[in-house]
Amino acid sequence: MRTYPDRFAGRTALVTGAAQGIGRDVALRLAREGARVALVDRSPLVEEVRQEAGAGAIAVTADLETFAGAQAAAEAAQGAFGRLDILVNNVGGTIWAKPYAEYAPEQVEAEIRRSLYPTLWCCRAVLPAMLAAGGGVIVNVSSVATRGLNRVPYAAAKGGVNAVTACLAWEYAEHGIRVCGVAPGGTEAPPRRIPRNAAEPTEQERAWYRQIVDQTISSSLMRRYGTTEEQAAAILFLASDEASYITGVTLPVAGGDLG
Repeated sequence: MRTYPDRFAGRTALVTGAAQGIGRDVALRLAREGARVALVDRSPLVEEVRQEAGAGAIAVTADLETFAGAQAAAEAAQGAFGRLDILVNNVGGTIWAKPYAEYAPEQVEAEIRRSLYPTLWCCRAVLPAMLAAGGGVIVNVSSVATRGLNRVPYAAAKGGVNAVTACLAWEYAEHGIRVCGVAPGGTEAPPRRIPRNAAEPTEQERAWYRQIVDQTISSSLMRRYGTTEEQAAAILFLASDEASYITGVTLPVAGGDLG
């Protein structure tokens, strides 16, 4: 995937969920394109990505399901770089995949905490710095799975992310802050080194997940999964000055599936 040297020169970015997957690719591309980057994850694996990113990056371990964790991450970025221009909210992901009647109440709550609260908390944590600086960009990673099978709690969380994106863009446009979203479709990524759900799936759970895969591919006009590089390219575009007249929208990046 082509990079654009110096596209983010002089900018500071905070990327959440940076230890693996889409977040890792976003963080590394930002670094290659001139940004100073705070890589945030609750896994210490994020330090390995920081080493790849180079001298202009820091690694921060934080639990972004809490406001204290989000605030600590924002303060670490500001302390290291003196400013905060870009926030990419990438934390989230399906923990369980099954019909809604099969979810235990605590599982529903866990899905919401995982895929909505990190975006809410991180937006709240960085806004004071962006307001003080007179501008900034927030890119929230949602999902086209707001319309899909076997993931109702996750869909509800990502629908919330879409609402956060639209409302914040309206509130803060006059302050020079753009807020956009991307809605990835199915995305091929290396096996997760730290799985979201450590329990070995049953045969029934495998079948429910297979329904998700089949529906995802059939809903894509291109009939395939995307790549993490394709997702990162859309995120970096929205974070860049090339998207200076775009705010308040969530862009599906799903091979034609609009969610």
